[in-house]
Amino acid sequence: MRPAAPLALLLLASACAAPLDYDLRGQIGAFNTTKAAQTATEARPAADQRGLITYPSYQVAVARRGDTVADLASRVGLPANEVAKFNGVQTNDPLRKGEVLVLPRRAPETTPRGGNANPGGVDIASLAGAAIDSAPASSPNPGSVTTTTLQNTPTKPAPTPVQDGPEPIRHKVTRGETAYTIARLYQVPVKSLAEWNGLGSDFAIREGQFLIIPLKDKTAPAPVVVETEETVTAPGQGSVTPPPPSAAQPLPDRDVTPVAEARAEPAPTVKVEAPTRASEAAMAYPVTGKIIRAYSKGKNDGIDIAAAPGTAVQAAEAGTVAAITQDSNKVPIIVIRHDRNLLSVYANVDGIKVKKGDRVNRGQRIAQLRSSAEDAYVHFEVRDGFDSVNPLPYLQ
Repeated sequence: MRPAAPLALLLLASACAAPLDYDLRGQIGAFNTTKAAQTATEARPAADQRGLITYPSYQVAVARRGDTVADLASRVGLPANEVAKFNGVQTNDPLRKGEVLVLPRRAPETTPRGGNANPGGVDIASLAGAAIDSAPASSPNPGSVTTTTLQNTPTKPAPTPVQDGPEPIRHKVTRGETAYTIARLYQVPVKSLAEWNGLGSDFAIREGQFLIIPLKDKTAPAPVVVETEETVTAPGQGSVTPPPPSAAQPLPDRDVTPVAEARAEPAPTVKVEAPTRASEAAMAYPVTGKIIRAYSKGKNDGIDIAAAPGTAVQAAEAGTVAAITQDSNKVPIIVIRHDRNLLSVYANVDGIKVKKGDRVNRGQRIAQLRSSAEDAYVHFEVRDGFDSVNPLPYLQ
């Protein structure tokens, strides 16, 4: 019975030197699972009523029991073939309960009556979608202005809750990767990776699938450092090195300039012209004024810039006029298509100077601000496809 006492003392000392690890194999000497316990991850956020988990820059949808890809896409309000193609599956493929699909773009908001609406005020997808898809890149005969009158939204849509805190990384599976290799790449447990993405018991993944990487649990205890009586000094310190036998007399003091400094040549002076504002920014401001309303994803899908009534509204970048329409108050809206699948939107304007299909240059006058002082502002948006993005990085 005597060996029990040293074993108890060993376990007690180990508990004081590091966070408590209930797997005692790490304290006996064979294995150590403390590092795995300290790399624990957070639980996946709960989905809303439609099965959506919304982050600032993307959304995922969680499948229910018996769902197919088409069922999930119908519930969130997106085309089934678009969701299936983005995730590398077919529309009729069955999904496991809890399986996660990353959405190719933001799902439409729902009102209490179940309709779709855009809380930002300008719903480009329903407003000018058909016109933009059918508009040619350049046309010798632009044609006439096409207008569409929007109906007033009867009820205010309920905003989709956006997750706070850090946003998980999206990883697209390539050929040859497995759940184990991806878990090692991001240093997360493979079990957490499977739970966050609804993988099966075999952890099988497919090429082209998007996986969301679990977030590390920041509340995990940090390792505790215990000071001991033994003092460890840095190399070269602590003990005094005795002088060599040949150093009986010190060497004379001499002013020696390092060879590198003696041979160094003065750096050449090169005058570089400062870049102009136009060359730095991808787009120009449509008007010069004060930003009175900032961009907020899902709430205000652009920025509002105020200036004097009648101020000229200019094209932010060269492109083709894809659509000209009206909002519910019959105030014109202009949509210009640019390269790289970018669209710019100019709402709350007056006195339009262009037609659908016209080719415009950067800085060209396309409209003007309204004459009323309280309405003298332009609502300006930049969209990547139909997904709104913050215009400021393009303007600065």
